Amino acid sequence: MPTYSAPVKDIKFLLHDYFNLQKLEHIPAFAEATPDLLDAILDEAAKINENVFQPLNLSGDGQGCRLEDGKVITPDGFKEAYAQYLEGGWQGMTGDVKYGGQGLPQTLGLLLNEIMVSANWGFAMYPGLTKGATESIYAWGTDEQKEKYLPKMYSAEWAGTMNLTEPHCGTDLGLLTTKAVPQDDGSYKITGTKIFISAGDHDLTENIIHLVLAKIPGGPDGVKGISLFIVPRDIINDDGSVGANNGVSCGSLEEKMGIHSNATCVMNYDEATGYLLGDKHKGMKAMFTMMNEARLGVAIQGLAIAEVAQQNAVAYANDRLQGRALTGPQNPDAKADPIMVHPDVRRMLMTNRAFIEGSRAMTVWAGILVDTTREHPDEAEREKAEELLALITPVLKSYLTDQGVEAASRALQCFGGHGYIREWGMEQFLRDSRIAPIYEGTNGIQAMDLIGRKLPANGGAAIRAYFEMVQTFIDDNKTNDALSNYMPGLEKANGRLQAASMWLMQNGMSNPNNAGAGAHYYLNLLALVTMAYFWADMAKKAHEMIAAGEGDKEFLENKLITADFFYGHMLPETAALKAKIEAGATSVMGLDAHSF
Repeated sequence: MPTYSAPVKDIKFLLHDYFNLQKLEHIPAFAEATPDLLDAILDEAAKINENVFQPLNLSGDGQGCRLEDGKVITPDGFKEAYAQYLEGGWQGMTGDVKYGGQGLPQTLGLLLNEIMVSANWGFAMYPGLTKGATESIYAWGTDEQKEKYLPKMYSAEWAGTMNLTEPHCGTDLGLLTTKAVPQDDGSYKITGTKIFISAGDHDLTENIIHLVLAKIPGGPDGVKGISLFIVPRDIINDDGSVGANNGVSCGSLEEKMGIHSNATCVMNYDEATGYLLGDKHKGMKAMFTMMNEARLGVAIQGLAIAEVAQQNAVAYANDRLQGRALTGPQNPDAKADPIMVHPDVRRMLMTNRAFIEGSRAMTVWAGILVDTTREHPDEAEREKAEELLALITPVLKSYLTDQGVEAASRALQCFGGHGYIREWGMEQFLRDSRIAPIYEGTNGIQAMDLIGRKLPANGGAAIRAYFEMVQTFIDDNKTNDALSNYMPGLEKANGRLQAASMWLMQNGMSNPNNAGAGAHYYLNLLALVTMAYFWADMAKKAHEMIAAGEGDKEFLENKLITADFFYGHMLPETAALKAKIEAGATSVMGLDAHSF
């Protein structure tokens, strides 16, 4: 039976010591987020996730959701657990206080999401989809729409979803056929079928507010003719109460590889009443507010599954006796040593650890960028944060989810044959992890978005700001003896990234396939350089705290050991990635299609 303990100590180190959120008090959300308040919230989050949500993970996976008389029934215990979630006020933690939220930083919301996904991924997706829907309504809704929907969604009484994909179109949304016919009262009649709708129907809330992409007849062809609509599952009466069904139904549940406890639905809209969200034919712009929120959320899922898989693998490696250490018996009173003594097991666990802690720093940085874009008083700072956030979002979504799968696989490998057996829970972690590189835009799409849109945007302003950030750190710390293990490696890796950027700029224009063939490698190269930056900076902070006699010395020394591992065993991959980028597309595209 798998277990989970929220990594509160590492999170607090990032919030209070490394990023020092108190220095961001000029941003209103951070001004309210005192260290004591953040600590209290994190401690309570640990309790409810460890004691309420996590114990339902294995059973929820085994039971799954079921469709009865047109209604989706969630696994046993989910309704009761959701009631505790609602009672605790967790959903509106980062929402606007004007509509019943608590106005706390989005940074905190990302960390709370990590804890919940680690505890129970399937359960976490129900409130997770609601969060994305509220972000779109908040950004694009009229005052009336915000007042109508946000309070009940912030309270978790109502849920939310996003409806994009149709049976004949996934990434190419210009092919969608769902119709939105205007009505005399300003509403629309929505008709069509959507597939792969996470949390599309369930029994946890009294209503579900769907955000649906559809085309208004007579509009432009392709994506330019798509609009976004608010479509409640059940009609909302004038007094705010929930009435009859609104022509929205779940046609079937997908039988899928993982996340069994979350309902992945085929949704049918039969002249359902919907309301335009944002402007006509500008639905993609409005939907991307939710998509960008979701992509950061999915990146967190990659980190979260790695964390819980790692915890269980570490416990097993310390307990399982098998073989002897290469340097001689470490447990002479027993017939074998724990497998933790074996370098290959250590290699897998150290790779996971370096990935997890480096990724967590990167996601907190992304959260700070989100809060900066929303509330920083300086417009120039807001614009700079927007550019960096746009650049780093596809990187986080792709790299963290790809590596989340790899981390779950490595953790399972530590169990040997037992990892393949259901009762240990490791195979569920691996099955669940596999969806993250696929949904909310496949990782191949993320890589193409990075090099095709994000790099050249605004004359390359984002990547220039990124290189300036990294180079400034290098210049400021070249002579820092405490960082002598890191600065040469970071400088070389950053040089490789700059050279790869130039190569793509020169060769991607002449042959777009060069850009396509190198996109995945480039994204991973950017991810590794970013992680290297944060590992060096965290090592600097750890050295400073040790020298000052601050913090937990063992915790800080372990940070330094993990930083050494990352620089010695993971960062060298940047050389191979640069070589792969510069290999170009000739051999990638060389075979005729029939030769495959």
